[in-house]
Amino acid sequence: MAEIRTRPLLTMNLLVGALQAIGPAPGGDRRIGVVAGGSFTGERLNGTVLEGGSDWIIARPDGSLLLDVRLVLKTGDGALIGLTYRGLRHGPAEIMAKVARGEEVDPASYYFRTTVMFETSAAKYDWLNRAFGIGTGRRTAAGPVYEIFELL
Repeated sequence: MAEIRTRPLLTMNLLVGALQAIGPAPGGDRRIGVVAGGSFTGERLNGTVLEGGSDWIIARPDGSLLLDVRLVLKTGDGALIGLTYRGLRHGPAEIMAKVARGEEVDPASYYFRTTVMFETSAAKYDWLNRAFGIGTGRRTAAGPVYEIFELL
């Protein structure tokens, strides 16, 4: 296959509580964001993000953030789906300072990308067990918003 094709999968809004600051670690400044909930919508998937997921963040010395996130999605028909993603966020210092303060900034002014995997026992959504996703993100005052695409 000479090209990478995608199909829109879902838009996900996360509500993130206060960060738990672990502090300087060998890879950078470690902090953990506890996910307080959220929602997701898409042509084939809709529902809520359950409370209790977490985002293990490393703020690297170069100013970029590495994200390691684990969530549980609950579809409108009651199926549970584990969603994990690794992400990378960086940009010009002045833009990232605005993002850190919760200000709305143009998502094109910084880099925010994710790689996504799924896990479920629900037969209806079994296809997700064999799919990769990629996403673009933007940060709002309430939390991140992701546009996730299925890699075909």
